[in-house]
Amino acid sequence: MDMTEQTPPVGQHEGLRALAGSSVALVHEWFGVTGGSEKVFGSIADLVPHAERFVLWKDRGVEEPALRESWLARTPLRHNKAMALPLMPMTWRTLTRRRFDVVISSSHAFAHTVKLGPPETTRHLSYVHAPARYLWSPAFDSRGSSPLLALPRRALQAVDVRFSRHVHSYAANSREVQARIRHYWQRDAVVVNPPVDVTFFSSAPAADRNQARDYLLGVGRWIPYKRFDLIIAIAEAAGLPVVIAGSGPEEINLRRLAERTGVPVTFEVTPSKERLRQLYWGAKALLFPVHEDFGIIPVEAQACGTPVIGINRGGLLETVVDGETGFLIDSADAAAFAAVLDRLDELDRDRVRSNASRFSEAAFAANFSAWVEDAVA
Repeated sequence: MDMTEQTPPVGQHEGLRALAGSSVALVHEWFGVTGGSEKVFGSIADLVPHAERFVLWKDRGVEEPALRESWLARTPLRHNKAMALPLMPMTWRTLTRRRFDVVISSSHAFAHTVKLGPPETTRHLSYVHAPARYLWSPAFDSRGSSPLLALPRRALQAVDVRFSRHVHSYAANSREVQARIRHYWQRDAVVVNPPVDVTFFSSAPAADRNQARDYLLGVGRWIPYKRFDLIIAIAEAAGLPVVIAGSGPEEINLRRLAERTGVPVTFEVTPSKERLRQLYWGAKALLFPVHEDFGIIPVEAQACGTPVIGINRGGLLETVVDGETGFLIDSADAAAFAAVLDRLDELDRDRVRSNASRFSEAAFAANFSAWVEDAVA
């Protein structure tokens, strides 16, 4: 079942009424400062304000006093996700002695294995950002691709399936993730796309809206699989300047690469939301050559009328209309990406902006609530 086309008017949150009078627990993996999954969890928490909120741990800089941390937060393992990974399923089973009527997990690793009551009396729902990529899809995420990890990976896969049999209902953030849930866990899931603040990004000040759109843009976490090296290569192949916005451990390598590149490369480290909106509105196109589960960044860019040039796989198949709001490329080839830049004038930027509205916060609230209503009935 795909709920992305069901967008009742704002305020018709039947699922939330279904939780009235029920004890509810919301759980999320580790809680970082700026991650996309954390933003989704925040939107879920806004819809269920009376719920208790649990996480494995909070990263430094997170000021969320309502989040209750697990015992892992009191150990050195909070600083090493890889070492903590084998302990996560058991941690979720020993999170608290309390029992709840409804448990909703926000999962991209093992949070969906949480069990806070017997399935006869507790409804367990899980919103899945992705089955752990380094566990199930190491081809997408090199952190789990080493041959030395093959046996531990298989063991953790078995635990992942066995410890999640009590889940009554799954929601996936995209059709891509829905297919992986079916393939890896043999479970069905509805599709509830994550919320994007399209109102903020589309309603920029006039000074931002009237920029020249004379550079290419890459946005996101600076880690290998996000392919910022390819973004720089595409800009060089196109002979256009590029702005790289974000932060991450690959910064030194990317700056070294930029020094050897024949076009201007500008780095914007951890831009504010307002600055990011300016960058979207000033860009000729967003480059997004990564196989992503959903991808909030391409939706933000489209809300600013900025076309997306990305890979013809994953979440972009849902968020970008090829030939109308951007272009999807079949290969990770810099020249192939650069070749379509000449076609950007064919696109109607009003059409690009209107496409983003399908993924608004109001649409998420309505679809998420409809899923919860059905799951707890």
